[in-house]
Amino acid sequence: MAAIAAFFIFVLLVGIHVPGRHAMPRTQNSGQARGSAQPILNKSAFGQIFFEAPRLEVQREVSAALRPLDDRITLLREANATLEAIAQALFKSWFVDFDPVSAKMQGRAPEGMDEATAALFPDGFEASELGEVPRGWAYCSLKEVCAISDSKRVPLSSAERAKRRGIYPYYGAAALMDYVDGYLFDGIFLLAGEDGSVADEQGFPIMQYVWGKFWVNNHAHIIQGKAGVSTEHLMLALQRTNIQPYITGAVQAKLSQSNMWRIKFLNPGNDVSEAFAAHISPLYETVRANEEQVQTLTILRDTLLPRLISGQLRVPEALTEAGVNTLQEEGCRIPDSHGQ
Repeated sequence: MAAIAAFFIFVLLVGIHVPGRHAMPRTQNSGQARGSAQPILNKSAFGQIFFEAPRLEVQREVSAALRPLDDRITLLREANATLEAIAQALFKSWFVDFDPVSAKMQGRAPEGMDEATAALFPDGFEASELGEVPRGWAYCSLKEVCAISDSKRVPLSSAERAKRRGIYPYYGAAALMDYVDGYLFDGIFLLAGEDGSVADEQGFPIMQYVWGKFWVNNHAHIIQGKAGVSTEHLMLALQRTNIQPYITGAVQAKLSQSNMWRIKFLNPGNDVSEAFAAHISPLYETVRANEEQVQTLTILRDTLLPRLISGQLRVPEALTEAGVNTLQEEGCRIPDSHGQ
């Protein structure tokens, strides 16, 4: 067996399309939608991959040219993990632990919060059907804070999609399935599995945070926040909600629209919801921008790979084309919850 450089194998595999595996672009350039699902490469598909390995010195040259791109991709993804963790921590502080309310009850100013925002929170609790909540807040049906666009869904068979190849993502219940030549939606949405892939092993919903122009089949609910509640606020709340009691179907799991409306949402009122949206909006704007750059770099890496292997492009030229010096100089900016 010929010697093979480990990183060369990596870049070769990530650039190969195999059945059942779809690269998940997450940017909005050229009208394309992006989301948060992860690529999948199963054992069967992995065993069907064959390639001719070039000389070891060529592999090392290719690795040297492409590693800076992959390092940048890794850095951007790590930055996004941090941003999402910040948003989740803020949600927990405001809507689970009720830190601002507790602070005001003790006569303290809520930590890290300006006076205008702090004034929106009550200084006490009251009973509700699901336990104590801040005074004036109440649990409501998810329907009251959620706009749904399921009626606009149009499924396409694999044969139909094969005839309609294009640039617009086509999503299923849990992941990107294909690209087609048209789109049904344009904006920031949350896709929640309706049947099949509905919940994970712990009972939490399987969701995709997507934006841009895209198509969705009839196996995912298409939702957005409303009544002052942002789509991201909705997502953060659902990420902490066990939906197992609302799922039906012994053979195939299903979360019907009527059952989804039975899910309770803690509604703090428009003022607090809008203030929360203002705090997390910069975080998710950066998440989306980072994902756009990830997709651009991924396409560049996958485009350079065959040209390097074939000798059409030499390493110095590839480094220039990839803008390696620029990539190494740039950092990943992580804004705080105030967008700074």
